[in-house]
Amino acid sequence: MKLENPNAPAGTLTLDHFWMPFTANRQFKATPRLLARAKDMHYWTPDGRQVLDGTAGLWCVNAGHCREPIVRAIQEQAATMDFAPTFQMGHPLIFEAATAVAKILPKGMDRLFFTNSGSEAVESALKIALAYHRAKGEPTRRMIIGRERGYHGTNFGGTLVGGIPGNRKLYAGMMSSFDHLRSTHDLNRNAYSKGMPQHGCEFAMELERLILLHDPSNVAAVIVEPMAGSTGVLIPPQGYLQKLRAIADKYGVLLIFDEVISGFGRLGAPFAADLFGVKPDIMTLAKAINNAAIPMGAVAVKREIHDAVVNGAPDGTIEFMHGYTYTGHPMAAAAVIATQKLYHDEHLFQRAAVMAPYFEETLHALRGTKHVIDIRNLGLVGGIELEPREGAPGRRGYEALVGCFEAGVLIRVTGDIIALSPPLIVEEEQVDQIVDTIRKVLTSIA
Repeated sequence: MKLENPNAPAGTLTLDHFWMPFTANRQFKATPRLLARAKDMHYWTPDGRQVLDGTAGLWCVNAGHCREPIVRAIQEQAATMDFAPTFQMGHPLIFEAATAVAKILPKGMDRLFFTNSGSEAVESALKIALAYHRAKGEPTRRMIIGRERGYHGTNFGGTLVGGIPGNRKLYAGMMSSFDHLRSTHDLNRNAYSKGMPQHGCEFAMELERLILLHDPSNVAAVIVEPMAGSTGVLIPPQGYLQKLRAIADKYGVLLIFDEVISGFGRLGAPFAADLFGVKPDIMTLAKAINNAAIPMGAVAVKREIHDAVVNGAPDGTIEFMHGYTYTGHPMAAAAVIATQKLYHDEHLFQRAAVMAPYFEETLHALRGTKHVIDIRNLGLVGGIELEPREGAPGRRGYEALVGCFEAGVLIRVTGDIIALSPPLIVEEEQVDQIVDTIRKVLTSIA
């Protein structure tokens, strides 16, 4: 398919060659939705139509789009040094970036391994967990426990610890070293919860059952999103994460938090670990680490995990045989430094906490709107669950996505669940616009 491209005076835009991720390609290319530029809270389409960003891009542009300090840092770095390897070499910016992030991490979790995405961060975290147990003399600890409806990216490790059937079905033969907790989602007991649901803490006891089933000597780690975003904004029940921490400690199992979505102020605190008062052993980071300006991810670990792997190897040997060509890319590192300074200077994490009550109140005003069967929220994240259309699950959600986009608001849907995660610079009137648009669109669709 070819489209006229207003930004390319000569020729046309061809859509055929790009195989799009997580997209119904034929459906999209029949009626494409294109974004041409962005600034602060808005995108613009190629024909100049303004679209309010209700999703921070893809959970990631927490400081708003094209912020001048971040843009300037990338431009200056591109003109200074475009690339430098970090295999047996280094450059000052990546060490500075690590220090900038370490300053806001939970105490003692100040050793960082950089990657290029959240998927790679998860893959690296799983390898680090296995390397740690081997360094500690427990090489049989190879089992990883994930959770149903968990999303940890789409590399092999992240796919297998994830709990989305559609993502996993092609790889069943590779799943012998993985098991899964049940999801915490409990619509019957927790519908329309504000903040953390009251019911479901007991679901954490499933972890002890699985550890004992496989024998503690075989279990390396459990990985969960403290707040599951991509599968529909699933908020942890009160006390649930604390129980996971206690059970993991009891059996010497590492607790990994996937904070790719929940980190960097999204919940009104630096990380979900801070908000919930539960410190994991390993955290995966990405997305808002540098406002998504350049691909970047990271794994943060406790010092004792880093030291066991690094100090336990013979002198002169590579302690951890893992890495990526673009690990610590100079422009990504420059964006990290500028982004962390912007978060600090504009108090954006605190701003999110202040805005959260208004966001909650406005979002829950959708209760009783046509098709809505649940609303859930935490910080500046919201989920609106719709009743599926009989015989066509996910169709109603897709029509809401298209309808909102045509009405000038970008939302995200997963099946029949609308997910909202606006940039932390969102204003009250923009929250009103997002919610009012959703209400009108839901009222208009069958």
